[in-house]
Amino acid sequence: MVGSWIGSTIAEKMATCSTKTDESQEGVKMTYAEVENQKEEIPAVLGSHDINEEQVALFRKFITASPEFHRKMTKTLTRKVDFHLMPMIALMFMLNFLDRNNLSQARLGTLEKDLGMTGTDFNLATSILFVGYLLMQLPSNLLLTRVRPSLYLGAAMTIWGTISAAQAATHSFTAIVLCRFFLGLAEAPFFPGSMLLMSSWYTRPELALRIAWFYCGHSFANAFGGLLGAGVLANLSGAHGIAGWRWLFIIEGTLTIGSAICSTLILPDYPATTRWLSTEERAYAQWRLVKEVGEADAPGASTIKEGVMLALRDPRLYLFTLLQHASLLTQTFQYFFPTILQTLGYGNIETLLLTAPVWAFTFFSSLVVTYTSGRFTDRSIHIMCLIMISCAGNIIAVATLNTAGRFFALFLLPLGALPAYQILLAWVANSFPRPLVKRSVCISFTNMIGNTANIYGTYMYPSVDGPRYLAGGAATGGVCILVALLTLITRLELQRQNKKLVLREEFESDGNPTQPRDTEEAEGAPVGFRYAL
Repeated sequence: MVGSWIGSTIAEKMATCSTKTDESQEGVKMTYAEVENQKEEIPAVLGSHDINEEQVALFRKFITASPEFHRKMTKTLTRKVDFHLMPMIALMFMLNFLDRNNLSQARLGTLEKDLGMTGTDFNLATSILFVGYLLMQLPSNLLLTRVRPSLYLGAAMTIWGTISAAQAATHSFTAIVLCRFFLGLAEAPFFPGSMLLMSSWYTRPELALRIAWFYCGHSFANAFGGLLGAGVLANLSGAHGIAGWRWLFIIEGTLTIGSAICSTLILPDYPATTRWLSTEERAYAQWRLVKEVGEADAPGASTIKEGVMLALRDPRLYLFTLLQHASLLTQTFQYFFPTILQTLGYGNIETLLLTAPVWAFTFFSSLVVTYTSGRFTDRSIHIMCLIMISCAGNIIAVATLNTAGRFFALFLLPLGALPAYQILLAWVANSFPRPLVKRSVCISFTNMIGNTANIYGTYMYPSVDGPRYLAGGAATGGVCILVALLTLITRLELQRQNKKLVLREEFESDGNPTQPRDTEEAEGAPVGFRYAL
């Protein structure tokens, strides 16, 4: 593939130049000369790839450009992409989670009474969403590699906003369960699609912090959702003969539909197809990824069948899937957070207001730890330390009924679990190199199987276990320890892979023929590629 060949050329030349004086003219001439020697090979492969003659010429220019040029281009490009992508996608995630989680706020109103819900009915209404959510994960992400992300994600958002608002019209338990199921189907494309889109624009050091900004939508959803829920239940209950919880669904669904229309105009597509970038900027966006992993994100670089098979043959996929599943299981408390917080003895409105500072603190803490994770290219140690903070929160929450102690524990629960998961998401996206379809399958597969935790995890906090919730808290604390152990195993496995890559490069640098890579290795990875640990 032309992307792989150019990526290897770039990486090899950079590795060579790094042993000499910084950006010497001799090194530049050598690089340019060797690229020129390959120009006869280019026409033979151009026809089957999304890289044309003009882009190849620009790639040559980027290879020989000065460090000042790269700093300027990187700054200009990332600013443009950040401006269009990050605020919009964070808002979309906030509304995504708001529409998914508003059932827990509606519960503090008259939802259960009006719909005749008893026993574990609320748990079923919560968990059924994830059945629909899981069914659409993989097919949706495969489709996303063939259509414009801006239109696809915007359309999905419009549909889920409509269904969310329609929940206000339900008058039975069966109706709310059906709405929640179809809401899950409609929400499924967004999260894995967003991960795929961000990983198509940002390099490995850049991605962790961007995921933190993306995930701020989650924290704002919990904080803003509590404030909005408190305001609606306090001031709109009975307005025009409509219950407060119905107003909550109507307002949040309407906000989602309006934002969806804006997203189709603002979101970027893939680097090769985004219209508001210049030709040079589009080529540079692709070149940055070529330089890092050996291939540009070309939607047609491989067929869907090839991408699926590449993913399913990769053993790391199953290790990361288990890790993501366990990590999501440590977060199931958030679907009952207002209910757990209410055990401190406060009223409904006060309880919703008290959720805001917890999630605001979690958001700012996430920015710090994900920045250090990207800055030092570390994933595993950050995850292990953070998840043990959440473990401590679970231990305190089940060990005491003291109000101050339990409120402190409720700060620790999301403070550890959520930033750890954000870093894990970056780790997954970084650990599966191109082609685009393979990475799409890996992201959606880990998210799909991982989210099965939310189906049974929602039964870990039945109302009869209050106020201590001993079984749920103890089980979640144990799963936190499991996450730490799985993270350590993953780190050791990737260290082993990095050693194999070093030995292979040493073998091939001695003039030995290039060896075919097995399914465990990064296929097409350029010289110098290493897995983030």
